Amino acid sequence: MSSEKMDSLPDAVVQYILSHLSNAKDVASCNCVSKKWKDSMPYIKSLYFPRSIFDHLLHGETPDSIVMKTLSSISRLEELVVYCRFTSTGLASWLLLVGPSLTKLELRMDDLVDQNVPINSPSKLECIQYARNLESLRLWAVSMVRAPKWDVFQKLKNLEIVGAKLEDSALTEALRSTPNLTHLVLLGCEGLRNVLIELCELKHAKLDFYGSSSLTLKAPKIEYLEVQGCGWIRVRETNYLKNLSIANNAGRVHMVDFGKLMVLESLSIRGVQWCWDAISKMLEFASEVKHLYMKIEFTGDFEALLPFPEINFVDFFRSHPKLKSFNIHGAMFAALCHKNSLKNVDSSFEIPCLEEVVVTVRSPLNAEQKMSTLESLVKFGKKLKKMKIKILQMKSGHCSADDFFEEICKFRFMNHKLVSIE
Repeated sequence: MSSEKMDSLPDAVVQYILSHLSNAKDVASCNCVSKKWKDSMPYIKSLYFPRSIFDHLLHGETPDSIVMKTLSSISRLEELVVYCRFTSTGLASWLLLVGPSLTKLELRMDDLVDQNVPINSPSKLECIQYARNLESLRLWAVSMVRAPKWDVFQKLKNLEIVGAKLEDSALTEALRSTPNLTHLVLLGCEGLRNVLIELCELKHAKLDFYGSSSLTLKAPKIEYLEVQGCGWIRVRETNYLKNLSIANNAGRVHMVDFGKLMVLESLSIRGVQWCWDAISKMLEFASEVKHLYMKIEFTGDFEALLPFPEINFVDFFRSHPKLKSFNIHGAMFAALCHKNSLKNVDSSFEIPCLEEVVVTVRSPLNAEQKMSTLESLVKFGKKLKKMKIKILQMKSGHCSADDFFEEICKFRFMNHKLVSIE
């Protein structure tokens, strides 16, 4: 719509349309169109400053001063997103101005590369306390090696920190200032060793740590938990936990300690190496699970990478009677495929709820037992609707790989309504 047509609209309509602008560059452009447009700027609710917006400033201008000038023209800002460079002094002045009305704040802190903070000035983290009514806070590139001097954020429900250098005590103290969090996201965090999180209202947590950290989570209302990079995990209060994902792609998972997972619906466990005790406990805890994803390459309590021990096919499915979907990677599949697993199966045995299976096969070894296991999944899975077989990087110096693949193709042909091959 052209500016002439816009100006022909009632003032209230123009005001409503322009109040939905958020990009600071668009706001600056609209200020120059007409007095009517400029008079609508105070009603903007959300403002976003992109990373490169101040790459070509005129001499004497600074990002801090331009942001401050823009914010000064807005009467009640609710959301502020700043990706461009700024100083702690600038941030303090902005939040003193608009902090009382802000409910959402997102900042690219650049603390990991910018250490030029004036000695007598509060840090960028400490300046955030001026926005005490925040409901959502997202921070990028944060350094939190000392606990920020925060008052309590009573209204804060969502906290996300992405790309951070943290210390255990600093994180613990910071979270004490956010007692009513329901959503917590910590991604790409390094420096942590023994993480303690105590949040009574927390329902959703996504935690990604570099290194082999230990995690103790005390959150009686937790419903969704995703953990990456921890070797020791303790979560005893699990009455509401429905979705759980544990992965460690760089280290070993040594220990897991969970309460009863009676309402757990989805479990994903992934990594290069897990101690077998951790795997078996996790499968024991999750006896009521409906959706199971397993992609663990090896087991072993020490440096040596060991294959999984044998797992009885019948016992496994009897211990997980509610299982509806099962995504199983090479090592676990191989553990189910041993010759004693399917001997003398009771004629009444069935897998009552299984509807979908994804099997990833990486080796032609023990091909006969693997084919027998695939056939058993179809035979005993009375409600099975879909089976996908993924052939991944299968290598062999002789014809066994070709023979195995040919058997899988025959199996697919005989069960073409259920089975597909990738």
